Amino acid sequence: MLTLTSSHRTWAHGVPARVKLGALCLWTVLVLRLGELGLCLAVSGVLAVAASAGRGFAREWAGMLRPLWPFVLLVGLWQVWLGAPLGMIPVVLRMGAVVGLANAVTMTTELTEIIALLTRLARPLARFGLSPRVLALSVALMIRFVPVMLQRHDQISAAWRARSPRRPGWRILMPVLLAALDDAERVAEALRARGGAG
Repeated sequence: MLTLTSSHRTWAHGVPARVKLGALCLWTVLVLRLGELGLCLAVSGVLAVAASAGRGFAREWAGMLRPLWPFVLLVGLWQVWLGAPLGMIPVVLRMGAVVGLANAVTMTTELTEIIALLTRLARPLARFGLSPRVLALSVALMIRFVPVMLQRHDQISAAWRARSPRRPGWRILMPVLLAALDDAERVAEALRARGGAG
């Protein structure tokens, strides 16, 4: 299975996971309090972080932001329906600033580091009968499935274009969903074969 971790080594790969995830949490809180000018500066800062890691990394980082476009379109249509199309600007800027940095963090952090950190953070939940390991593994699998789903979408879109002159659009939604369920079932079988998540 693919992972979100970038193959391009950057200065951010050497920063501990706890520092990067802590900074991301603080950044998210800050971005929610900023006005439009501050949001423009925040987005510029995220772009500068991506660019500082090199051209190859920045290109890969930008490609991983493709799933944001449907949400941007949805927000835009909602604001137009409300009669305030300019209201989408701060929403989109916030989305770009937070998701853009989160994308950079996951691309420069090994999945094993994320699992180890989440397991430590979730230890207090063991008192309530929740397994920290299961929680950490669930989050890690969610993160890891993002590039898998993007790859599946691209494969199914290419197969559609090879057989039809029409754009795939919504028609490939069901095949993508079925592929996701199939992948999830295979991962579940692999976990059961190894004794489960515990």
